[in-house]
Amino acid sequence: MGWTEKEQQDLDKILKKYPPDRKLSAVLPALYLAQREKNWLDDDDIEAVADALGIETTHVHSIIGFYTLFRKEPVGKYMMQVCTDLPCALRGAEDFFKRLCERMGLGPHGGTTEDNLFTVEEVVCIAACDKAPCMQINLEFFESLTDEQIDEVVARLRAEAS
Repeated sequence: MGWTEKEQQDLDKILKKYPPDRKLSAVLPALYLAQREKNWLDDDDIEAVADALGIETTHVHSIIGFYTLFRKEPVGKYMMQVCTDLPCALRGAEDFFKRLCERMGLGPHGGTTEDNLFTVEEVVCIAACDKAPCMQINLEFFESLTDEQIDEVVARLRAEAS
């Protein structure tokens, strides 16, 4: 990967927030930074984060595997993660997920749209159980979802992308 000059400046700002002997604490912000441009992390990105923090790449891989916001494969510009855990499922999230996939022209298990604008996937819990059903698009939360609401959001994102 190699950090761009701007990314290196941003990384330096991140690292200054943590004591030198606690660089590991910066792993999440560093991963967000590495993923910011293309919305996923390849092996070079992972190695750059590990090198910057002085940790093993296996440790970075384990963190990426735990958090649903980090991707190790190319995805659309907008990552749509629909929670289908029990509270959301009880409020219709599974049916909502299927309808969303149909609207986006995807199969019943999600995937990425042909224009590479959207990736839709099911996830387990995004910590908004009291506002089920819910989903997250990149870092933005949408709660108490309706079909109409998602149509508006998709239209807005399509307009912003063009």
